[in-house]
Amino acid sequence: MVVLSTEVTEALPTVPAATKSAATKSAAVETVSVEFPPSLARRRPLRALLPAALALLLAAPLLTAAHQARTAPYGDRLTDHTLHARVEHATRPPLRTAGATVEAYDAQTGRTRWTYTREGRRPLGVLPARGDAIALWDDGLVTATVRGDGSAVRWHRALPGAAPWLAAHGGAGVLRALGPRMLAVVTPQRIAAYRIADGDLRWLLPARSGCAFAPARAVRARAALMIAQPCAATDSWTGEIIAVDDLGRITPDRTPLGNGRRGERHSLEHAHTGKVVARPR
Repeated sequence: MVVLSTEVTEALPTVPAATKSAATKSAAVETVSVEFPPSLARRRPLRALLPAALALLLAAPLLTAAHQARTAPYGDRLTDHTLHARVEHATRPPLRTAGATVEAYDAQTGRTRWTYTREGRRPLGVLPARGDAIALWDDGLVTATVRGDGSAVRWHRALPGAAPWLAAHGGAGVLRALGPRMLAVVTPQRIAAYRIADGDLRWLLPARSGCAFAPARAVRARAALMIAQPCAATDSWTGEIIAVDDLGRITPDRTPLGNGRRGERHSLEHAHTGKVVARPR
């Protein structure tokens, strides 16, 4: 049994107003013992926790809704159109752009498998590379999305100062594959090469002074990508064409940067030479 003490104050006798200032009566205090059953005593802590538990239950839906309402980084929105059924395919799905959407679809049925959008943005082109879907957007952002199931955006890379030019000229020829592991992004000011696996910037080639690259005017010659670089004034047409591969610009007796060829290292003593374009004469 649990014994609790309570204090009860007896009523004081009525004292005439004239004698209150002369004498002070003390209140007698009597101790009264009240006994509660043990089961009731054990329930009191549980009842004290009940309001807090109810508050958590009421807050859980609000927290979940707030989490789902958060804006994804870069405005990304990936939608699986296969009702979350992961169907194995022997080949990766083909890609296309439709309005503001990048789509992967089934080649046999034409049905959309997944879509990728960015809030307020429009894709200018999409390139299948390795196992990813490389997309160029009108704000100058390049993204790589897992191509097989569209489950995640692997990386984002911004092109400095490219948005105004893209708005005026579109994205024709901007995305170029440099072999199975490297991506070239060609804009008038520069060529940037990114490793497809993680988006790491491997090398950067600026245009010559007074010249500008023409992304739409490029052709492949074996392992090399030939890109037009028209200049305001030049004395040789060969100066308006450059050749690059996954290791950078191709020039006689060059020393490449060594950008990701497994098991291959380069140095000044063992230069990787190439002569795809004849010397200017």
